Amino acid sequence: MVSLTTPLHEAHERLNAKMIDFSGWEMPIQYGGVVAEHRAVRESAGLFDVSHMGEFLVFGHHATGFINGLITNDVESLSDGRCLYTPMCYESGTIVDDILVYRYNEDYYMLVVNAGNIGKDFSWIEKMRGEQLKCLAEEKDCDNPEEGLTLRNVSESTALLALQGPDAQKILSGLTEYDLSSIKRFSFAQDVPLAEASCIVSRTGYTGEDGFEVYAGRSDAVEIWDEILEAGAVPAGLGARDTLRLEAGLMLYGNDISDKTTPLEAPLSWTVKMGKGDFMGRDALVKQLDAGIDRRLVGIKMEGRGIPRPGYDMEFEGKKVGMVTSGTHSPTLGIGIALGYVDMEASGAGGQLSVRIRDQLHEARIVDLPFYSR
Repeated sequence: MVSLTTPLHEAHERLNAKMIDFSGWEMPIQYGGVVAEHRAVRESAGLFDVSHMGEFLVFGHHATGFINGLITNDVESLSDGRCLYTPMCYESGTIVDDILVYRYNEDYYMLVVNAGNIGKDFSWIEKMRGEQLKCLAEEKDCDNPEEGLTLRNVSESTALLALQGPDAQKILSGLTEYDLSSIKRFSFAQDVPLAEASCIVSRTGYTGEDGFEVYAGRSDAVEIWDEILEAGAVPAGLGARDTLRLEAGLMLYGNDISDKTTPLEAPLSWTVKMGKGDFMGRDALVKQLDAGIDRRLVGIKMEGRGIPRPGYDMEFEGKKVGMVTSGTHSPTLGIGIALGYVDMEASGAGGQLSVRIRDQLHEARIVDLPFYSR
């Protein structure tokens, strides 16, 4: 199977990046080493190519209501130029994907989805759009519903770079006349000039550090990438991105959340706005709340030198109570850390349990997330 490539593929090869297959994409896992790249993000700034992510546009005068029925969070809480994180659920309450929603105005939005879910997500949203259009067509005052709700996949024409770290604003400010300090956390700006291109710049990220994500046309990606590196950023691959996000207690779709888990089992209940009205999966989530949650996703710190890995069993008083979904050695903390689902009776913060590593039990404890916070 031939992997897809981003517009920065040749730039990665010039930097002698080690490439791997990730969700059908040939992506850099590291350049000079995962730990060095991880520390660069924590101490200065690292630059990631995340152009494999997907972007959908939703627009029309029914866009706000449609999106609010699609996600668990409340898009009506957003003002123009703001964005939010949210799960998108099936009727069963399990997670289709976790996405970002950007609000340009009440009639125009961008949805940012995970790379491995682009096709699945677009098909799901298109199906939901079809059902919405049928409902609109039945309304007497809705003559042309198609004009009021349009969905477009612009993933192939969009490049995305993530500049993360305490020096991110200083580095990017040297490349644009735009006042980046005016972009607050989970806000974005349009028409930001970078490398003679007009970009969307948001103050979001996946590392636990301050930083920006830059959306540009594919043809502009290489020049923007090169200028940011020349200004002092360190190229960073998916290996460091994974250790950084895990230290920050952030979940990875396919590992920590999936179509087998709900936002209430993951630590995402804060994104489920029951009071906003009906949305896909609401009834199932209400039932789960009423019945009680059987398990939840927790943070695990190892007490010794063991490194927890996905799939490792977790035990309490001689009984298996869960399994690791993401795990690594934390470069910042110098210990093994993990996320995993455990039975509710064993899920309290501070609780002791054991992780079975190569047929040996290693002591660990449950801790509050995140593991690391600046």
